Amino acid sequence: MRNLRMLIQYDGSRYKGWQKQNHKDNNNVSTIQDKIENVLSKMAGEDIQVVGCGRTDTGVHAENYVANFHTNSLLTVEDMLNYLYEFLPEDIVVKSLSDTSDRFHARYNAKSKTYLYTINNNKCRNVFNRKYAYHVEEKLNLNEMRDAAEVLIGTHDFQSFTSLKSNTKSTVRTINYISITEDHGMIEIEVNGNSFLLNMVRIIVGTLLDVGKGILTPSDVEKILYEKKRSEAGPMAAAKGLCLKDIQY
Repeated sequence: MRNLRMLIQYDGSRYKGWQKQNHKDNNNVSTIQDKIENVLSKMAGEDIQVVGCGRTDTGVHAENYVANFHTNSLLTVEDMLNYLYEFLPEDIVVKSLSDTSDRFHARYNAKSKTYLYTINNNKCRNVFNRKYAYHVEEKLNLNEMRDAAEVLIGTHDFQSFTSLKSNTKSTVRTINYISITEDHGMIEIEVNGNSFLLNMVRIIVGTLLDVGKGILTPSDVEKILYEKKRSEAGPMAAAKGLCLKDIQY
């Protein structure tokens, strides 16, 4: 049996995230994983289960999402790629496909992930990027946001920055870096970490936006981090501005 590694790009606008839904009342729920598994299963003539590098929320996009699947198919990689390109919807593209080690696992082998959040900080929203950037008309103080971001770098308990309700799972994570850049009013917040909790990046961005607006200070963010209460952090930023940029193995 072959193990194949996929690199996927998708526009998450019309999907309920990556993860397929197993609930009986969610038969019509459309997810990225569902779409890809359906096409692969028809192609191979067998039930294909795709392992993703992680979950992405409803409406979140991906530039370089990594997944893998096992198959008995003898089709060439090129024929598989052509089939996927023809039968997947236009908002999902498998950019590359390759045979890999039997031991490769898209999720368990990942060492870190990089997310990119895009903000349009110009007066008017842009009709051409409105599906991929969150529009904030109020001018943001980037220096304050950068100072606040520094507080979050390192290994911390990020309980204040997740929607996760369970107390049984560890909420300790490591953020390697957060960079904030701006070009002609377009702000990019890049976050790299070993792994992320449910909604963690969007809550971090929402909190940094509150700092940029003067609602919170960098020292407030430090207090929020140590309070370990979701209610203390900022609102969750809109999903459409978030993109999974890359996975490091």
